[in-house]
Amino acid sequence: MLGLITGLSDASSSFVKTFSGWLSDKLKKRKPLVTLGYFLTGIFVGLIAFVKNWFEVLIYRVLAWIGRGTREPTRDALLADSVEKNYGHAFGFHRAMDTLGAIIGPLTAFFLVPLIAFRNIFLLSFIPGLLAVLAIAIGVKEKTKKSRKKIKGLIGDIKALPKNFKLFLFIMFIFGIGNFNRTLLLLRAQELLTPVSGIIIAGSMSILFYTIRNIAQAVADYSVGALSDRIGKKILLAFLGFFLFGVMSLGFIYATTNLFYFIFLFILSGISAATYTALEKAYAADLLPSNIRGTGYGVLHTIDGIGDFVSSFVVGSLWIIISPVAAFAYGAVLSFIATFLLLGIMKKT
Repeated sequence: MLGLITGLSDASSSFVKTFSGWLSDKLKKRKPLVTLGYFLTGIFVGLIAFVKNWFEVLIYRVLAWIGRGTREPTRDALLADSVEKNYGHAFGFHRAMDTLGAIIGPLTAFFLVPLIAFRNIFLLSFIPGLLAVLAIAIGVKEKTKKSRKKIKGLIGDIKALPKNFKLFLFIMFIFGIGNFNRTLLLLRAQELLTPVSGIIIAGSMSILFYTIRNIAQAVADYSVGALSDRIGKKILLAFLGFFLFGVMSLGFIYATTNLFYFIFLFILSGISAATYTALEKAYAADLLPSNIRGTGYGVLHTIDGIGDFVSSFVVGSLWIIISPVAAFAYGAVLSFIATFLLLGIMKKT
């Protein structure tokens, strides 16, 4: 049931993203869609506190993730429109705040669960959800840009996306189908440590590794984003995003129980994740005209979603059918291919 809930939620979110991004271009207004997206997510996640069965969880989770799909590409376009050229700074800072929230939120829930009923955690989520809506509705001022170009329609505008951006989408897809979920890193560490430390200690160490990874990502988010505006987004995305992911993947092929070795690899994972999540958006802003930026970000988000689905299926299958070594090798090879493509065939920007 959990697999069905998460799968349908992610699918619905990916389906909505392209349309919502395009709609923001057509309306020439992004803020209303961003506000609506945050509102839907906040409301329906909070309503999970009142569910009586798994089907109600499915409905609320899907509706909440439709809110995510509505807000994410339009939010990225709104963010890109609000700055002149320092896209690395902007998206790096955004990712840093997002990562920080992803650390504080679960930690808060961890300490509250023993004190209050589990359902009340979802009730309390109404508060940050409402604050997010108010921050967008009241605090954000949208820059309206006049454009002489007419909106052709969803399919027409997708076809009208710049060729260089379409090439970038292809490269991100190649990387995406090998960019496996980070939970597999935890599984690998736990499998290697359990025979010598026991499952409880191995599980605890995996949580520690994951925490270190998130801290590394939070630190790298803004640092890499700011640096990219000085020395170039493409070079950093290629080496600190794609290539470093490949190196990290190869590192997990080696079977060891050295804790410092795992800490090093998890730090590499955090730096790589910070780079490709921030710089793919910042680099896309350089490639997209403002009038179809929402459409471009919508397609980019959808491509990322498809890549996540393919990588989860392929890497998971390789792990079970062959071995974890094959799974990590697959991710490494595709990341190296993406590095070569980005450096070799993308036009200079």
